[in-house]
Amino acid sequence: MKLDFPNSIELLTNAQKGNLYGKLVVQIKKDFGLANIPIDLAKDVSPENLQAFLHEKIYYLILEKFTDYLNLLYIVDVPEKAFKQIQVTDVVEVAEQVSLLILRRELQKVWLKANYSS
Repeated sequence: MKLDFPNSIELLTNAQKGNLYGKLVVQIKKDFGLANIPIDLAKDVSPENLQAFLHEKIYYLILEKFTDYLNLLYIVDVPEKAFKQIQVTDVVEVAEQVSLLILRRELQKVWLKANYSS
């Protein structure tokens, strides 16, 4: 499965085409819940709204609740190698890049479960 999408919208659109979008939203809600970060997402949220919501939430966590942000990255299991490749410019762009990393990892989890679970 291709996970190297240039932006979040393409990743989410591809997830919709592969019938994994609903499971992706559920997985995001699950991992945010495990990190004790409350989110209120409808299962039928549009890709644009999900991307915007995730970007805003990550931005807020970086600025206001950094330990929760780090805990979320641990729970989602964002690869450290990918995280180290983030270009640090300003917090808005970092939040956008981290959102994409989270979506990639969550889609990978969903895809693996869909294709390899019994």
